[in-house]
Amino acid sequence: MVTLKGKKVYLRALEPNDLDFIFNIENDESIWELSHAQTPYSKFLIKEYLTNAHKDIYEAKQFRFVISDYAENALGLIDLFDFDFKNKRVGIGILITNPKDRNIGIGTETLDLVINYVFSNFDMQQVYANVLESNSISLKLFESKGFTIVGLKKNWNYCIKSSTFQNEYLLQLQNK
Repeated sequence: MVTLKGKKVYLRALEPNDLDFIFNIENDESIWELSHAQTPYSKFLIKEYLTNAHKDIYEAKQFRFVISDYAENALGLIDLFDFDFKNKRVGIGILITNPKDRNIGIGTETLDLVINYVFSNFDMQQVYANVLESNSISLKLFESKGFTIVGLKKNWNYCIKSSTFQNEYLLQLQNK
């Protein structure tokens, strides 16, 4: 049996009361480079998104978990995207919102939970992540979980703030 509960955190589905949490994340310009967002989102659009967040991963090809501590505080999000049942692969992205919650094992535990979940529940062959070359913290996190860099996408993402292109690594983790 796969559990989505760890020692520090548990993962849960999005709820309607996550509106303000998601609104703040989606409108935080400091992370737009990571999410590829270019404009703010209205609460109306986010409410519509939350209304449809219950869709099955097979239908939506994605799923978003809230990373929560046991005091019911939302700490971040972990996304499964580009779910490809035929080729048995799925993309993964993680965001811990508050810098004070980073580098204390939350990301590590969260990745463990989700990796175990997708390999056990969906029989995935591999999980992959896209990480900016400059994001050494995320690279270290993914590599610590066994992901290997399999490619570098040159000038892959345009950074509006610096008016430059950034390289992005493709990392993969194979199911054992």
